Amino acid sequence: MRQIFRLILTMDYLHRVFDTQLSEYLDAFGAVLIEGPKWCGKTTTAMQQAKSILKMQEPDNIEANLSTAQTKPSILLKGDTPRLIDEWQVAPVLWDAVRTMVDERSEPGQFILTGSNAVDRSKIRHSGTGRIARLEMLPMSLFESKESNGSISLTQLFNDPDLDIDGIRSDLSIEQLVFAACRGGWPASLSRKTEKAQLLIAKNYITTVCEVDIQNIDGVNRNANLARAILRSYARNLSTLAKKASIVADVNATTETLSLPTFDDYQQALQKLFLIQDIEAWSPAIRSKSAIRSGLKRELADPSMAVAALGLSPEVLMTDMKTFGFFFECLCVRDLRVYSQGLGSHVSYYHDRYNLEADFVLHLDDGRYALIECKLGSRDIEEGAQHLIQLKDLIRKFNKENTLTQLREPDLLIILTGGQLAYTRPDGVKIIPIGCLKD
Repeated sequence: MRQIFRLILTMDYLHRVFDTQLSEYLDAFGAVLIEGPKWCGKTTTAMQQAKSILKMQEPDNIEANLSTAQTKPSILLKGDTPRLIDEWQVAPVLWDAVRTMVDERSEPGQFILTGSNAVDRSKIRHSGTGRIARLEMLPMSLFESKESNGSISLTQLFNDPDLDIDGIRSDLSIEQLVFAACRGGWPASLSRKTEKAQLLIAKNYITTVCEVDIQNIDGVNRNANLARAILRSYARNLSTLAKKASIVADVNATTETLSLPTFDDYQQALQKLFLIQDIEAWSPAIRSKSAIRSGLKRELADPSMAVAALGLSPEVLMTDMKTFGFFFECLCVRDLRVYSQGLGSHVSYYHDRYNLEADFVLHLDDGRYALIECKLGSRDIEEGAQHLIQLKDLIRKFNKENTLTQLREPDLLIILTGGQLAYTRPDGVKIIPIGCLKD
C-alpha cells in the first residue's frame, strides 16, 4: 500500500532543486523545517520524502489535533519517519515536542516541518539548534518549470570558469519570458489549462495576503488597502535602491497617511510571510565607506507578485520593455537563489556613487563568487560588461596597493540576458540567456 501511495505522490511531481538539499539535511539533522511563501510547493515537495503525514489544518481533524497538541503532543508525532507535520505553527508546542523526540531517538531524518510563516520565537522554549535545521524554499525557477532548457549549469561554471558555452541557445522567446514572469513560479499555475487561469494564481495570492494572511501572521489587525498600497509601491520600486522614506512618500501620495513605524510593522509582516526579500549591499574595502551604497535593494520572492500588485499583464509589458527590465531582474535573482541553494550561497549587490555596479554578487560558502549583471536586451550588454570589468580591475588595483589585506578576485563575470544566444566575450564575460541556466 505504501508503494502505491508513493507512486501516486510522484507521478505528476516536477523535480525541484530543493529535493537534493532536503535529502542531505535529513541525513544530517533530526528534523528539518521548510519555510517559504505560500503555494511555492513546500508540502508537496516534503511529501516526496515523507513516510507519514500529519496535516494540522485538515478541516476534519483540526480541533482534535489542536486539543491533542495541548494535552499530549507526543501522540501527534507517532508515525513512520520521516514524519511530515504540515503547518506545524498552528500549535507551536509541537516545536519543543519535536526537539525532545529528536533528542530521545538520537537519529537523523525523524521529522519534516512545513509552514508559510516565520517561526514565532516567543512561543517556543528552545531554538532547536543542532536538532531542527531550517531551509527556505522558493517559487519554481524556469528550469524547474521546464521553461529553461538547462544547457548551462551554474555549478559547472563555478567548477570550470573556462567552460565552453559558445553557441548554446535558449528556447524561450521574449513573449514566453514575459509570460513566465507574469505567471510566476507557482506550481499550481502550471496545471491550469488556460493562460488566463495561470495568471490568476498570482493575482489571488496578492488578494489573500492583503485580506487574510497579513492579519493571521501574528494576530495584529491591519488594513488590507494599506497592505495593497505598500505592495504596489514595492512593485513600483522593484530592483531599485529606493529608501524607506521614498516608499512611504509614494504610498502617502496615493492613499491614507502612512507613518514610518506603521510601514515598519507592515514590512516585517510581509517579511514573515516571505514575500519581501530585500538584498543587502556588498561593501568590500575597495573604496571609502561613504562611496559605496549600503541601502537595501527592493525585491520580492517572485516577479509575478509585483506584476499582480500593479495590475499589469503580459500584453502591457510587451509594449514597455523598460518596466519589464525590473521584473526580469527579480526573476533572475529568484532563479539564482534556487540554483545555488545547494552551494550554501547568499546574494548581495554592489553600487557606488561613481555609478559602478553589479546587479548581483553571488557568494558561495567556500569564498568563490560571481559578479552578475542582468540585461534584458543585447543593446545593454556592452555597458554591463564594462561595469563588471571595471569592478574586477578595481579589486586588482586594491590588492596591488594593499599587501596586508587581499580581496579575492571574482571567479565569474556573468551577464544574464533575455536573449537566446550564449557566448563568452574576449574579455571573459559570459553572456548567458536565463532560458539556458540551471543549478
